[in-house]
Amino acid sequence: MAAITPHPFGAFSFTGARHSLGDVRLLAPVLPSKVLCVGKNYADHVREMGGDAVPQRPVLFLKPSTSVIGPGDPIALPADSDRVDYEGELAIVIGRLCRDVPVARALDVVLGYTCANDVTARDQQQADGQWTRAKGHDTFCPVGPWIETDLDASDLAIRTTLDGELRQDSRTKLLVHDIPSLIAYMSAAMTLLPGDLLLTGTPAGVGPMSPGRTVAVTVEGIGTLANPVVAR
Repeated sequence: MAAITPHPFGAFSFTGARHSLGDVRLLAPVLPSKVLCVGKNYADHVREMGGDAVPQRPVLFLKPSTSVIGPGDPIALPADSDRVDYEGELAIVIGRLCRDVPVARALDVVLGYTCANDVTARDQQQADGQWTRAKGHDTFCPVGPWIETDLDASDLAIRTTLDGELRQDSRTKLLVHDIPSLIAYMSAAMTLLPGDLLLTGTPAGVGPMSPGRTVAVTVEGIGTLANPVVAR
């Protein structure tokens, strides 16, 4: 690993310091001002949740920045939920301040991509009717292990395992609303800042986690984000 200064969102330089990956602890690759997410963006996930039609427009919601954790950090299950699910996703990392980005220029504002897990208290989601509490608990947004800046994300394999057992297996080409369309739609509603995370949705195969298990999200061309599960 080579250290840079001041940050990756613009011109930077290498400090000359280098570290072995085994000698460092990886943190969340960004501390976003916001985590903007889209629900129901894989048709098979819509069906598994009891729906029969994909949304014509992206279904947007926010996760608080306090939900973000890094690779290896524990996902803490809240005592007031009886079911907490994993949701493996591809995450977009925004590289510069932008608003009203046209679809044709959307990829110009992308710094890169990383893995994410949109952890969800499913019982709270169903009880509340809206998703803020269910998806906003501390530790409910693992991201990492790093940002891949040279990647065509239009058709990548995305897989989630629980204790090594395959639970989700899909490709990003199956997104209902593709990456440029999502960036354009989101940036029409709000200003996107450098380091903001845009989660692109989860495919079928979501399911519950319990303390003592490990959930891992792998995206082709990026790597694997693994997190242990604990009781809060």
